[in-house]
Amino acid sequence: MDALDHKLNEQFPGKVVRKDLVHQIKKAANVPSFVLEFLLSKYCATDDPDEIEAGKKAVLNVIESNYVRPDEANRAQSMVHQKGRHKFIDKVHVKFYERERRHWAAMENFNSTRIAINEKFYAENEKLLEGGIWAEVKVAHNDVEDDDYAFYIEELKPIQLARFNEQQFLTGRSAFTRDEWIDVILRSVGLNPSIMDNPPPEIKAKFPSGLRLKLHFLARLIPLVQSNYNFLELGPRGTGKSYFYSEFSPYSTLLSGGQASTATLLYNNARKKVGAVGFWDNIGFDEVGNMKIKDSDTIQIMKDYMANGRFSRGQEVIASASFAFVGNIDHSVEQLVNSYQHDLFITLPKAFDLAVQDRFFFFLPGWEIPKTDQKFLTNQFGLITDYMAEAFHYLFKHNTEYFNIVNRVQLGPNVQGRDELAIRKTISGLLKIIHPDGKPSPVELDELVAYAIEGRRRVKEQMNKRKPDDEFALIDLSFVDSAGIEQIIYCPESRYATATQNPRRSAEQLVEEPEAIKRVLIDEPAQSVRPSTADELTNAEIDENAIIEITPPALTEKHVKIHYGDRGFSYETVFGAYLKGAVEVVVEDPFIRTSHQIGNFLRFCELLVKLGDCEKVTLVTWADSAEQQEKNKVLFTQLGDSLEEQGVFLTLRFSETLHDREVWLSNGWRVRLGRGLDYFQSPAGNYLQIGTNDYGLRPCLETNIDFFKS
Repeated sequence: MDALDHKLNEQFPGKVVRKDLVHQIKKAANVPSFVLEFLLSKYCATDDPDEIEAGKKAVLNVIESNYVRPDEANRAQSMVHQKGRHKFIDKVHVKFYERERRHWAAMENFNSTRIAINEKFYAENEKLLEGGIWAEVKVAHNDVEDDDYAFYIEELKPIQLARFNEQQFLTGRSAFTRDEWIDVILRSVGLNPSIMDNPPPEIKAKFPSGLRLKLHFLARLIPLVQSNYNFLELGPRGTGKSYFYSEFSPYSTLLSGGQASTATLLYNNARKKVGAVGFWDNIGFDEVGNMKIKDSDTIQIMKDYMANGRFSRGQEVIASASFAFVGNIDHSVEQLVNSYQHDLFITLPKAFDLAVQDRFFFFLPGWEIPKTDQKFLTNQFGLITDYMAEAFHYLFKHNTEYFNIVNRVQLGPNVQGRDELAIRKTISGLLKIIHPDGKPSPVELDELVAYAIEGRRRVKEQMNKRKPDDEFALIDLSFVDSAGIEQIIYCPESRYATATQNPRRSAEQLVEEPEAIKRVLIDEPAQSVRPSTADELTNAEIDENAIIEITPPALTEKHVKIHYGDRGFSYETVFGAYLKGAVEVVVEDPFIRTSHQIGNFLRFCELLVKLGDCEKVTLVTWADSAEQQEKNKVLFTQLGDSLEEQGVFLTLRFSETLHDREVWLSNGWRVRLGRGLDYFQSPAGNYLQIGTNDYGLRPCLETNIDFFKS
C-alpha cells in the first residue's frame, strides 16, 4: 500500500477494493467488474492478507456455484430440475409477448428465454424491460405438467448498492488534492495512473503523458455524470473505448453494433412507453461506423433529442440519458487532417449528417490513447466500482451548482450557440468528476476550459471541411483565462494542417471526379446533355475536366385532362414533381370518407413519405353521418400513428360546408382536383387484375386537374 492507498482506506472505509483482485478473478469468470466487486466488497473488505485470501476463495466459490458459463447452461437447468431451486448470478431480461399477452424472463447464461416472472420484479426494476440487469436470481422448477414453462423466478436482487450517502462522498473527496483525486478515479476504473506520468519510451514517443492522457480517460466518463451529453470517440482498436459503458456502471448500457429502433431507444407508440432513454443515465453505441437504424425516422428524432433532451411522438417526451458514440478509425490521422477531400468523421455512418455532427459536444482523439495491456492495469486500491457508479449517478442528477461555476467562464467571440452549450456541458462534466465538491482553483479551471474547447473545436473543424460555405468557418474558439488573457485553443493534430484550418479550395481544385461525370452522363439521360443514340454515346468524347450541371425541368402552371379509361396517371406521375420541397400539405376533399377513398388518401401519404420533404399533412373532409365520422376518426388516428413513425404529422378536420377539392402546398403550388383523389375506376370486386395495386396501371375516371402557382 502506498500513501494514496492509506488515505483512500481512511476516507472511504469499506468502500475500497484491491483492483488486482478484480483482474485475477476476472480471468476465471468473465462477469462485469461491478459484479465482481459487489462480491469482493462482501468477502474482501479488509487489508489483512489472510482474510483477503480467504475472501478470494469465497468469491471464487460463489462464482463457481452461482455463476454459470454459457456452455454449462444445460447442466444448470438440470440442476434446478433435480434440486427444485438454485441461486444464480446472471443477466436477466424481461420481454412482453403480444400474442400471449404476458411477460417472460430470459437469463443469458442460463440460456432460457421462457422463465415465468412475477410482475412485482419488473415493476420495481423497469430496466429489466429495457436491456436487462445483472442480479442474484433464485430460479425454481415448475412441477405443474400442464403449464407451458419449466422454470420461474422466485427471488431477484439487483447487484448494486442499496443506499448512497452523497455528503460522505463529498467530504471524502475534500481530503485529496486535484492530482490525487484524478489518480483515485483512474485506479477505481482499474487503470494505473503511475505509468501515465512516467510511460516507457515506446509509449512516450507516440502518445501524450501526464495530465493530458489522464484527461482523455476521464473524458470517457463525462456521459455518466452529465445529463443529455453527446460524446464521440474514434480511435484504434484495443484502447478500451467500450469498456467504460459496458462494465463500469449498472446505469449505463452498451448497444453492440449500434443497432437501435425508435421503439426500443426513444418511444414505443404501441405500448405508449418511453424507450431506453428513460431508463439509463448513458447509452453507448459501439462500432458507430456500422450503426444500423431500423426505423427511417429514428435519426430525425435522435436529432431532436440530442439537441434539447426532448422529442414528440404524439406526446412530448423529456428524458436525460446521454449518448456516447464510440468507433474505430482505420485511417492515418495525419493524412486525414491534411486532406481536402476527407476528414476525421470519415468512419461515421452516412445517416450522421451535419445536423447530427453539430450536436456532438466533445470529440475525444482516441488515437492519442495507447492500447491497454497489463502494464496499464493497477494493483492498488480503488473505490468499489459500484460505489463510484452510485456517486456518478448522484452527480448525473445534480447540475445547478456546477453550472454556477461554469457560467462565470468568459468564452471568446467565435463561440456560437451550440459551441457554448457543448463547452459549458463538458466543463460541468469534468468538474463533477474531478471537483465534485465544486472547488477548483482558477488555474485548474483554466485547464479544464481549454480541454473542453479543444474537444468542441475538433467537431467544428470537421463540419467546416464538409460544408462548402462558411457556416462553420469560425473555428478559432477561445476563452479569457484567469489572468484576463484571451486564449485561442487548437487541436494538436490539425494546428498546422492547411487543409483543416483553411479548407476552402481554389477553383482549379473544384473539379468533378471523372467517374462521377461518366456516371451522371450514363445514369441521368433525361436531365443531362448527351448523345441521343448508343453509337454516338460510344464514340463521344467525354471532357473529364468539365463540370456537368444538372438542371431539372422547370415546373409550369398546367391543365391536365384525364379521359375515361386512361391509364398511367398514378399520384406519383401527376403530383410528384410539384410535391417536391413542400414541407406542409393541405388536402381539402369532402369525399374521403369510405374505405376505398381512405385507401386513396393512404397512397397519397405514402408518396409524401417516399419523397421525404413533407413534415405535416392536414386533411379537411366530411362524413355521411356521426357514426361514420367517429369510425373514420379511429382509422385516421391509426394512419396518423404510422405517419408519425416516418416523421410526418397528420392533422384531421371535419367541415360540413366544404365543397371544392384542392391540394395546397407550402412550396407555393395549388392543385384543383375535379374528382379529388378518387379518380380511379374500382376493380368491381375483382382484385386479381392488373392495376389493383399499381395505380399507374389502373384505368381512370374522367376528370380535370389544374396546377396554379399561388
